[in-house]
Amino acid sequence: MDYASLKNQDTLQATAAALEGRNIHTQIVNSKAEAMAAIKAIIPDGAEVTTGSSTTLDQIGFVDLLKSGDHPWKNLKEVIVAETDAAKQAELRRQSSLAEYFLGSVHAITEDGVVVTASASGSQLAPYAFTSQNVIWVVGAQKIVPNLDEAMKRVREYVFPLEDARMKSTGAPGSVFGKWLIFEREVMPRKIHLILVNEVLGF
Repeated sequence: MDYASLKNQDTLQATAAALEGRNIHTQIVNSKAEAMAAIKAIIPDGAEVTTGSSTTLDQIGFVDLLKSGDHPWKNLKEVIVAETDAAKQAELRRQSSLAEYFLGSVHAITEDGVVVTASASGSQLAPYAFTSQNVIWVVGAQKIVPNLDEAMKRVREYVFPLEDARMKSTGAPGSVFGKWLIFEREVMPRKIHLILVNEVLGF
């Protein structure tokens, strides 16, 4: 299966409807610029914001926007990065899982609306699953797959080698499979937003 190709409009619309049925508020946009505009429309001024590691957020310019300071939000990631004490930084990272708005991406979405994410440390999985009151996922439409088996296969055979190579390119020893999150539906009184971008973004 080609895990890097965009899907047709019928598949996009059907997947978005399936996600909505699982209480994942979904909008389809056509470009990186539209994805950024959607994020800005969701997050109110003054809100606490942080992100998980995300190639997609890098590609749409959101990481650079946070670093620039040219935004109306409280950037918790900046506080974490600025802390030089390793123990204090680790505690700030744990506390950031309670951020009002936690942004990131996911690795696969099934056509019936199940969302799959893998992580080495699991640092983004707690906010995704429970701790953050507002989660925003920005996802390239190439990540849609027919079913859960293909979602797991996509992560193992396609995403992981790319992420492992990316980590090694930074001087790190590489990546590992640490934890998985299979997100079937939201049942808590919080908001999960998924911005489905009709471009190839991330892995």
